[in-house]
Amino acid sequence: MPTNVFDGGVVGVSMILAHFLPLKLGILMVIINAPFLVYGMTKLGKLFLAKAGYSMVLFSLMTAVFEPMVSATHDVFLGAIFGGILLGVGVGLVLRGGGCLDGTEIVAVTLSRRVSFSVGQIILIMNVLIYSVAGALFGLDRGMYSLVMYFITSRVIDIVEIGFDSTKSVMIITDNGRKVAEEIYEKLGRTVTFMKGEGYISSDTKDVLYCVVTRAEIHELKQIISETEGSTFTTISEVSEIVGRHIKSNSLAAGEMGTVQQTAAGPAEKVQK
Repeated sequence: MPTNVFDGGVVGVSMILAHFLPLKLGILMVIINAPFLVYGMTKLGKLFLAKAGYSMVLFSLMTAVFEPMVSATHDVFLGAIFGGILLGVGVGLVLRGGGCLDGTEIVAVTLSRRVSFSVGQIILIMNVLIYSVAGALFGLDRGMYSLVMYFITSRVIDIVEIGFDSTKSVMIITDNGRKVAEEIYEKLGRTVTFMKGEGYISSDTKDVLYCVVTRAEIHELKQIISETEGSTFTTISEVSEIVGRHIKSNSLAAGEMGTVQQTAAGPAEKVQK
């Protein structure tokens, strides 16, 4: 607020209106968010309403607590950077708990079910409009600083909500699947899922292995693959989220490895490459 760097959504609208209305920022946020909460109750359920309402009210109260404190900096760039980091940490923790701080997120979730845009794209469109208004009222540089803060916040939210330990999905097509799987298990402690694939031109049967590793394990995984005899083709992709059991264990005895691999693999599938 002291540097006129604006958040998006309802909070951003409240920050703009606070300059023109004789109301505190926290009160404006509660008033503007109220219709969205009622709308969300009919679309997203009462449990979501309870969590979102609690988050929004607590957020509004805490703005009143921090408002009289002396500003840490009057530098606009520092305000955008550290404001974005703190906001991202807070919003990320709220999202991890299943809550919501902004009514525009409720609208974005329901709209995404009817239109071809994702939730993130809808929120971005709304925020660009809000930043454009802020830029017109308080100077174009403030609108641009606000956009910088938004991108910082978005990145920090992803880190807090998903975690620092970025993961990669790996698909390995090889002639020697069992050997590669054993090496991955022994050196990385990862199990793999086995599938059977058939080359389109050669019609040769291939082992197709799928596993999930962390970014730090990629180098060692590439080393394992490079030392594998026979033809091997590998793709490595980003994983944004994992739902379910993410198996990694170095405590299993070597004799149990075959059982673990069978459990992870399930029945073999024939995949057209």
